[in-house]
Amino acid sequence: MASNELQMAFSEIAEMRALPQDVIIDALQFALVNAYRKYAKLSQAQPVEARIEPTTGRARIYVEKEVIDGTEADIVSEETEVTLETARYYNPEAQVGDLVMVQVENTPKSFGRIAAQSAKQVILQRIREAERNSVYNEFMVRQNDLITGTVQSISNNVVTLSLGRAEAVLNRNQQIPREVLHPHQKLRVYVVEVKKGNKGPQIIVSRTHRNMLRRLLEYEVPEIYDGKIEIKSIAREAGYRSKVAVAALQDGIDPVGACVGMRGSRIQNIVKELNGEKIDVIEWSPSAEQFILKALSPAKVAAVYLERDVEEGQTALVIVPDDQLSLAIGREGQNARLAAKLTGWRIDIKSVLETVQGALANLDVPPFNELARNQPELIAQVTRLVEKKMADMTLFPEDYAVLNRFAIMVEDRLLEDREVLRKARQKEIEAVRMVIPPQLFQLPVQRLGLSESITEALIPFENVGQVMLSTLITETRLRKRLSAEDIAEVQRALDELAVLTPEELDQLLLPDALHSEAEEVLPLPPEEVEPLTPTAAQAEEPAVIGALGDAVVTPPAIEVNDEPVVYDDEDEDGGSRKDKKKNRRQLMYDDETGEVRIKRTRKAGRSGKYDWDVEY
Repeated sequence: MASNELQMAFSEIAEMRALPQDVIIDALQFALVNAYRKYAKLSQAQPVEARIEPTTGRARIYVEKEVIDGTEADIVSEETEVTLETARYYNPEAQVGDLVMVQVENTPKSFGRIAAQSAKQVILQRIREAERNSVYNEFMVRQNDLITGTVQSISNNVVTLSLGRAEAVLNRNQQIPREVLHPHQKLRVYVVEVKKGNKGPQIIVSRTHRNMLRRLLEYEVPEIYDGKIEIKSIAREAGYRSKVAVAALQDGIDPVGACVGMRGSRIQNIVKELNGEKIDVIEWSPSAEQFILKALSPAKVAAVYLERDVEEGQTALVIVPDDQLSLAIGREGQNARLAAKLTGWRIDIKSVLETVQGALANLDVPPFNELARNQPELIAQVTRLVEKKMADMTLFPEDYAVLNRFAIMVEDRLLEDREVLRKARQKEIEAVRMVIPPQLFQLPVQRLGLSESITEALIPFENVGQVMLSTLITETRLRKRLSAEDIAEVQRALDELAVLTPEELDQLLLPDALHSEAEEVLPLPPEEVEPLTPTAAQAEEPAVIGALGDAVVTPPAIEVNDEPVVYDDEDEDGGSRKDKKKNRRQLMYDDETGEVRIKRTRKAGRSGKYDWDVEY
């Protein structure tokens, strides 16, 4: 094949498959190597190389051969031997006994039909693999981003999208509810994951992922794309409603106005893209009270009370006027649920009338009896207004102001009592906290080695110490997130940590690279090594470690880091310490260097018991 024909062939294949020419040449070279191995019946152990010059199209094959002292007549096997004279043509410094890469003559014309067919199959296979890798790399870059596809097929559970060189899968749980799709429809989706598969990359896409809304805002709002406005958090119930909290990073910018656009043009484009999903854009605030107040919009809030409790977590009690109660809760609790996801607080909503009626019904018990003694006129006025409200009589704005003021007074008083109880409870918690190793409060919950679902549920606890603290005090928070079986699994994982010594807990805090199962051999310092001279008795003992020539010996115990190395003795439970202690150290004798070395596994494990005998 002429050079220009070869170049045209390479260019045509590369353009058709969207692959670089180097990939095509590598595939052809690999195929030539395989074909020659079959033709010459060479083993896989013998190195073979193929080299193709793209400009001339000439192919050469090189085989590693042993240099012999003699002439061509002295060669026993032409596939494995070469004369010194021929070898020095390829390597001027070659000597008898060396291994030299020598070009094979009359190749590839000497290949048979079977070898050529094999080469064809290998070329096609390598090109297909390269094409799959190219497609994977192309879409791997698009992961966590938006992409536009064409609806190719629709089934009950899966919609297949054509992305040109690949296909994407849109599962039913990733489709927007009530959205009707049609074949050949252009659809914008969010790439959740790209995985390698036997038939090409598997691309999982979604239209319900909350980050899809984030990407749409970035594309539609230039201020977000330029970094002048930051999206703090997103709460989304796909197909129904979403809430987005934004904050301006530059003075003079209205974050909400920039996202909504003139006459709502920007946000309406996103609403259309999401099949009419309602989107509330609110301004983020560093004050939790103000943030929660805005998150419950469009409802108007009378007061917000924040409580941070070790057992209950972060809870916000929100007091709203009676006419705003249904608006604050939303249809089927949607508004309150989205506000809780957006702020990260658990939100309890009470109406003013509910708060007032609860206080009036308990005026004879603390702390409401103090209000009855100190505010008799206000109590009488509030009682009269409640009776008018229950009789469906009209109340004036000033009447509602009185009820609001009394409700806030009641909740302030209740909050004071809860704070007193919380401080007493906090002292008890701190006493329990003192018996938990401090290393556990630096250990992330992922190091418990639990399943992905359990680990995700434990993320709010921040670290292993908080999880253990919760189990020792009360399992209220755990029961809200986990089932009884999951809690038992968490307890088993904590029990394994409870038996570790402080030194072993310190090892758990090291980077993961130091906890690999790989074993490394470290030389002992010269001053700690003594020459090993095996005695006759030692030579007869069972082999435990090391080798000295052909005789396996057991060296005497040597102190390493002020800690005796024990080889195969049994502990008090009758088990081998070598089996129980993960970070065992073993001594081995290197007959090449004449040194004793330590063989150590770096993964931390249990080597003792750490008893917990504390009364709570």
